[in-house]
Amino acid sequence: MQEDKQKIALFIDADNAPASKFEDVLSELATYGVVTIRKAYGNWTSSHLKSWMELLHEYAIQPIQQFDLTKGKNASDIALVIDAMDVMYTKNIDVMCFVSSDCDFTPMVTRALAEGKVVIGFGERKTPSPFVNACSKFLYLDKETKSSGDTDLKPKNIKSDTKLINLLRQAIEATEDDDGWASLGPVGSYISNKTSFDSRNYGYRNLSSLFKAIDLFDVKKGSDKSYLVKNKRRK
Repeated sequence: MQEDKQKIALFIDADNAPASKFEDVLSELATYGVVTIRKAYGNWTSSHLKSWMELLHEYAIQPIQQFDLTKGKNASDIALVIDAMDVMYTKNIDVMCFVSSDCDFTPMVTRALAEGKVVIGFGERKTPSPFVNACSKFLYLDKETKSSGDTDLKPKNIKSDTKLINLLRQAIEATEDDDGWASLGPVGSYISNKTSFDSRNYGYRNLSSLFKAIDLFDVKKGSDKSYLVKNKRRK
């Protein structure tokens, strides 16, 4: 039933987010619940926001006007944070979503997490890592996700990502059985509890496809048809 679904508040930093990817944002949020609040912030007198202007009525987005009163200072960021704090404490919201490539919202994200909210972030790859890592889940908007098993990244390049490989190994070690095999479900849950990791940011549709592309791990299907993974380095 509609009332049983999680309620989502969506805050858009229109100055620092691509309007062309907004449908992707909505499609992802639909897997979490219903977007009950949609607000976009910026100086709507600027031609820079024309692409966002064209989406306001179509997607029932409330535009919040902020004039550039001082050069170099972004009043939109302040207005967005004030509204987000207000919504967090006065509305029945389960998930807070921030669409921006600006790390200024990192303190807002950590506060929302402390209040028990799930925080979803969207931005371009230029987004600073503190903002990306602070979110429960963060998805890049400027990289196309390929079909399962396809990628823009070569396996050898993924293997050179020491942080990623260590994360995957830690997740397996924390959930493996006596023989070193770990079910993919618990592995994914472990990763989600530690970071905003998403396999789609590496060009893979799901976690199993990512593991298969890296020859540092063995992958097989268990008796219940779910995937099992193992670190090849484990003796």
